[in-house]
Amino acid sequence: MADSNKSSWKEALKSKDAFADFITDYFKEHKELTGSYDIPSYYEHYTVHLDSHDGIVIALITGVNQVGESAASALPFKQKETMSIEDFRNLILHKKFADQDMSLADVFQTVAGVPDSDDK
Repeated sequence: MADSNKSSWKEALKSKDAFADFITDYFKEHKELTGSYDIPSYYEHYTVHLDSHDGIVIALITGVNQVGESAASALPFKQKETMSIEDFRNLILHKKFADQDMSLADVFQTVAGVPDSDDK
């Protein structure tokens, strides 16, 4: 995400209405935000989108990468989290993400519970 977007979402955090407008505009332009974390034994994939009824929807799929004969028996775990835009704004403010050098995508990744791919 460009530096201007990195600072503009943080600026929008100061107001409930400005942040709601920012998130709405963000998802009009991007439709969906996706990310993943993969190591040889474990994976997580997430998608985030905005739903007019449910608000922000984070879908997370986690699983164990298995090899050999037991590979077919490992089913992924699917989890769906929904929150209002205002709840998301309060979470960001409470967790102090805005004080860190994070993009909006970094914040969504953290909220989804996906480890930083640099922390392998």
